[in-house]
Amino acid sequence: MRETPPILDRPRVPPVPVVPDRLRHGVFRGSTAVGQGLLTPNQLRGPAWRRLFQDVYIHVDRPVSHALRARAAAAMVVPGAVVTGRSAAVLLGLDLAGPDDEVELTVPPSCHPRRVPGLRVRRAALPAGHVQRREGVAVTTAAATAVRLAGSLRGDDGVVAVDRLAAAGLVHLDAVRAIAERARGPGSARARSVCALADGLAGSPQETRLRLLIGRGRLPPPIAQFTIRVRDHFVARVDFAWPERRAAVEYDGLWHAEPGQFARDRRRLNRLHAAGWRVFFVTAADLSDPGRLVTRLADFYDASDVR
Repeated sequence: MRETPPILDRPRVPPVPVVPDRLRHGVFRGSTAVGQGLLTPNQLRGPAWRRLFQDVYIHVDRPVSHALRARAAAAMVVPGAVVTGRSAAVLLGLDLAGPDDEVELTVPPSCHPRRVPGLRVRRAALPAGHVQRREGVAVTTAAATAVRLAGSLRGDDGVVAVDRLAAAGLVHLDAVRAIAERARGPGSARARSVCALADGLAGSPQETRLRLLIGRGRLPPPIAQFTIRVRDHFVARVDFAWPERRAAVEYDGLWHAEPGQFARDRRRLNRLHAAGWRVFFVTAADLSDPGRLVTRLADFYDASDVR
């Protein structure tokens, strides 16, 4: 009698996630997708989808940025809201918020929005001229965004943000200061003082922080982004300068480690020395110890020859 071969258990293969083309590339409401028969509730809870907010999803292969979350929040979570603050700055092209940071939205004072994890919803009246449409949602203009950041960010971060918007050519400081002067309510006084400190000349956030640090000391304010010439021949452009002493201060960022940059920096430094200039270099480590840095800068300034 022939024996029946044993039946071997085959490994169970998980089902392939259903990914309708209509849902593959954009943000969608889960309830709408289920209601239209595109997905079942179990499929929506599967590994193919990432939940951004309650009932708001995106395909798991799509990169999630702060800009994407801000657009989704304004369009689907709090319809009619305006993207403001750091979230508005991101939509304007500045990386002031990360993918997981709270999205800031503003609604009229008469609204009473519910609390949603991942969102910061404030109530405020926004003048019509301070709101524009960008990437399909309402967002504050660059100037209004600058004033909001100036009034809400702490420490030197507000000046850094306004400087970045100005340096990027997105705002004119006169227009920003005019809006800040008319502003009333929480943060308005701080916004005015912060906008007054911005100069829009810094090539990096750390240059702004360095300028503010120098300004708080006993030294006279240096000239930012000063061009050094000898007999009408260009020598170099330095971050900060006291021309009467031929003394310059440079922030030494990470880009100086790029291939070939070291040799170019040395040639530039040699030109400055040949022109009779002394240069003080500041690094990120120096900024972490501001008291010591201010003392060293004062020593450097005092040791510079008065010409």
